Amino acid sequence: MVSSTAETRGRARRLPDGRQPRSEPGAFAARQTSNNLAALAYSEVARLIEKKELHAGEIVVEQNLAAYLGISRTPVRQALQRLELEGLLLKSNTKSFFVRKVDLKEYLQSLKAREIVESAAAAMCVELAPAERIRAAKATLERLKASNRYDQEEHWASDKEVHDIVADFCGNQVVGNIVKSLRVTTKLFEVERLAERLEPDTRQHESLLDKIEQRDAAGARRAMADHIKSLFQFAIDTVS
Repeated sequence: MVSSTAETRGRARRLPDGRQPRSEPGAFAARQTSNNLAALAYSEVARLIEKKELHAGEIVVEQNLAAYLGISRTPVRQALQRLELEGLLLKSNTKSFFVRKVDLKEYLQSLKAREIVESAAAAMCVELAPAERIRAAKATLERLKASNRYDQEEHWASDKEVHDIVADFCGNQVVGNIVKSLRVTTKLFEVERLAERLEPDTRQHESLLDKIEQRDAAGARRAMADHIKSLFQFAIDTVS
């Protein structure tokens, strides 16, 4: 267990529960591009949750996390509060933060909600989505297809890039925020065999982007609905 910032100097840092991370934690310091430690702490904790290095239900100890990141507790506290507001963390009766757990029922219900709301948002965004954002998302998909290895972070980053186009440019901030909130919930569900989703996700995202680029509202609505139905069926198949 990491006990202090000083103790971590001169030896490899570990995750807040004492485990050795699969990715190199020292890379966190190397990625710093600003003095906003709270924002940097937020990004790193969100990344650890996304990569399941902090698991559903796991308590996040502020002091241990600060030692792991090599920063003071204040920006860590601010980051945890932001993650709580966004639904990634919850606070227990003892005021400790823990990673929110999403079970299969909540995941499937959230996907059904996304099918309704995000499909409508996809149709709404066709007149507003910038061509450069669409081209950038397509280029990312091409890089994913060309890679000969699976990288979960790149998979999630591409997924976010595509779905953010819909949420950010649907022309309705309330709808966009609902989409993003539902995506937080569905992303917390621990999908098994995630690598198997890369090919269908890439293909379905390309179809969606094509419809948006063509300003085909009905086609974009169908493409998004088909994509989310595919996610729903994949969960049913892999769990059962």
